Amino acid sequence: MSNSAPIGLGLCTILSWGGSNFLGGYASRRADPFVLSAISHLAALALMILAASALHAPFPARRALLWAFGAGLAGGLALAILYGSLSSGRMGLAAPVVAILSSGIPAAVTMVREGSPGATRLIGFALAIFGVSLIARTEDKGDKKALALAVLAGCCFAAYSLSIKQAGTGSAMWIEVHSRVAAFLVTALIALCGSKLGQLDQRSGVWAITAGSLDTVGSVAFVRASQLGRLDTVVVLSSLYPLVTVLLASAFLRERLTRCKALGVCAAIVALPLIARQ
Repeated sequence: MSNSAPIGLGLCTILSWGGSNFLGGYASRRADPFVLSAISHLAALALMILAASALHAPFPARRALLWAFGAGLAGGLALAILYGSLSSGRMGLAAPVVAILSSGIPAAVTMVREGSPGATRLIGFALAIFGVSLIARTEDKGDKKALALAVLAGCCFAAYSLSIKQAGTGSAMWIEVHSRVAAFLVTALIALCGSKLGQLDQRSGVWAITAGSLDTVGSVAFVRASQLGRLDTVVVLSSLYPLVTVLLASAFLRERLTRCKALGVCAAIVALPLIARQ
């Protein structure tokens, strides 16, 4: 397998997760985020079962499936919380904050365990974190709730990444299937307890299914990339997905892209080749 494979898979994750979070956040303006998240996970689960069965992917060991299940519990909760923070209308704040924490924590753990990834990539890491920090910058005091939700979601996503790495090198598709089972269970339970199932219209349901399909493509790419490369490189590279979310929000929802955020976008773009350098 080429050394560039984790980078290519990371880029796939950026596009898929960025588009998925945009659609999920948009749909959450019209319906309960936990209901949408449950539907999203169910759609992703169905897609992955079909794909894994059709491709005759080998079934992983029990240990891998347990870690995958744990990852799904963390990831399912994180995605629902993220949808809630995105639904506040501040996609340019919530998504980058989540990205900083979800990449920074696993990257720090990996560097402690495996050592430095090299000076060039460290510069790329710094630029990426600097870039998304600028994108996240805001003076609006009304964003405190969205920020708190984003911080909580970021920590849960970090737990997801670390658990996925521990799942080992089994079939990425079956690992994702078991992760999605757990994610669906936790979000469906929260949705049922909240008794908000009636707050869902057909259009929001379609957006949730589309978001779930995109999300699972990105997740499978992330799982495979983490199997083939260092977790710090994979998580920091994948953390740039808010660029897609923010640009889509700017283009379709007319969210204002300030000079500060534009500078952050530029810094993150410069970070890409530095992180990808072999």
